[in-house]
Amino acid sequence: MSAAQASAWGNLGWPPAAEIRRVDTRDADLPAVAGTLLPYGNGRSYGDSCLNPGGTLLATRGLDRFIAFDADTGVLACEAGVLLAEILDLVVPRGWFLPVTPGTRYVTVAGAIANDVHGKNHHAGGAFGAHVRSFELLRSDGSRRRCSPAENADWFAATVGGLGLTGLVTQAELQLKRIAGNAIAVRNVRFSGLDEFFALNAEAEREHEYAVAWIDCLAKTPRGVLMGGDHADADLPAPRGGRNVPLTPPLSLINHASLAAFNAAYYGKPWPAAQTVHYRPYFYPLDAVGHWNRIYGPRGFYQYQSVVPPAAARAATGEMLAAIAGSGQGSFLAVLKNFGARSSSGLLSFPMAGTTLALDFPNHGAATLDLFARLDAIVRAAGGRLYPAKDARMPAAMFRAGYPRLAEFTSYVDPKFSSGFWRRVMENN
Repeated sequence: MSAAQASAWGNLGWPPAAEIRRVDTRDADLPAVAGTLLPYGNGRSYGDSCLNPGGTLLATRGLDRFIAFDADTGVLACEAGVLLAEILDLVVPRGWFLPVTPGTRYVTVAGAIANDVHGKNHHAGGAFGAHVRSFELLRSDGSRRRCSPAENADWFAATVGGLGLTGLVTQAELQLKRIAGNAIAVRNVRFSGLDEFFALNAEAEREHEYAVAWIDCLAKTPRGVLMGGDHADADLPAPRGGRNVPLTPPLSLINHASLAAFNAAYYGKPWPAAQTVHYRPYFYPLDAVGHWNRIYGPRGFYQYQSVVPPAAARAATGEMLAAIAGSGQGSFLAVLKNFGARSSSGLLSFPMAGTTLALDFPNHGAATLDLFARLDAIVRAAGGRLYPAKDARMPAAMFRAGYPRLAEFTSYVDPKFSSGFWRRVMENN
């Protein structure tokens, strides 16, 4: 992989790193370079939090070995560059599953730790860091620390959700969860209006381990489909190979007309009230389309993911959806769900109790940034925050306001480590 090929998922045209240094063994020292370092896993962060323009990226996909797996207890030890997909391929046939998984399985273990990723079961299981038993952190001074909730707990809290800035995670130990089969029993319920969503979602969180809603972001009255899910005692054939977007089209294929048509058709399709599906289409619907990020064209796209506290969730979510619908911008995959009350492990963890809304937006330049400024004002007034793993333009003041433990976190940043995101929100005030 060349420096130019080390891109972020949003394809927004960030300046490249000066160089790539492969990390193929967990026992190696960090390379001696003149500038800054940043770990780079599989490039699934949307913006510049996984990039280091002008600096050095430590490509960690070479750290792809399993170290140990206890099929009786579900404790898995592996190197930092192992993909969640590779873990699932190993453990699902043996009756285990990831305790928390994001919407793509193509992220590395260290990436999942660095962003303290969340899933459809936050109300029941919290974020990813809550299930990390330990990891090794290699610092630029050559020191190595075993970090866990009980050992070097301060470094553990700084590194979980720490955006790869505290050093290089070389290996980790995870606690998996027991399952009876590879299938998910899903209940689908259409809703119209946010009051109905919140009522149905509260019921779904009581009854199901997983709960997430797709929402039509262009509808005048918010509408969508709530999907509650639970692991089922059944095994289904894995879906066969999906489609692929072979190249980037000269223009974005996402516009108001195509979005409106897709959303109307998606909402109106014959949703079965109950179905049992393989885990992949439930957790990772977009993974079925290789390089789906290319459909947004050469200008790329943003994802805007916010969370607002429960007391403000109804009003703020309604304001945001009204602003988005009025702008005519938005995405075909808009996700609405709740985070539970379980505290996250990291000083900079994004999940907190409340409602989170995530949408992709084609990059229309000033028009898109103007919309984000309006959304920022709503989120900030509600006491919410944005997700750094998805961010590409958050103002520094917004970041500082959303993360009250930021000052505490900065003392753990490795002086040799930095990222485009970090310099943007910390230096460009």
